[in-house]
Amino acid sequence: MKTELNLEQIKNLLPHREPMLLIEKISNILDKNSATGHINVVSSKFYFDGHYPGQPVFPGVLIVEAFGQTAAALSAHSLDPKEIEDKLVFLMTIDKARFRNPIVPPCELLLNVKVEKIKGRIWKYSGVALVGNKVMADAQWMATIADRNDK
Repeated sequence: MKTELNLEQIKNLLPHREPMLLIEKISNILDKNSATGHINVVSSKFYFDGHYPGQPVFPGVLIVEAFGQTAAALSAHSLDPKEIEDKLVFLMTIDKARFRNPIVPPCELLLNVKVEKIKGRIWKYSGVALVGNKVMADAQWMATIADRNDK
């Protein structure tokens, strides 16, 4: 399997699209183990218009969303395509989310995601968000792989 995914490859794994597709690249992929999501944090992004005008800060809720997107893409990439056909990865829980430092543009935000446990369709993850070597946030969460409901 590939150890790096570009934006188009991520779009093949996730249902997210602009403006909610936050991850631009995924690297260091170890199937069913870990991966690193990449976001170029720039002041022209939609969320900075109101968070906070004149002193933009990357929203904490979007850090959690980016963790989830990186994890979902890792899970989808790790499984047989037939196993995830017509499936989506849904967030179930968020635990111990800590926002340690504000993330301000311009910077590259790295999201190091690790699979902690897999039990059937339920996956448990942990993640650390970094700018350079500085820890900006961390969290634990669980997600499930469920049938897509296009009705």
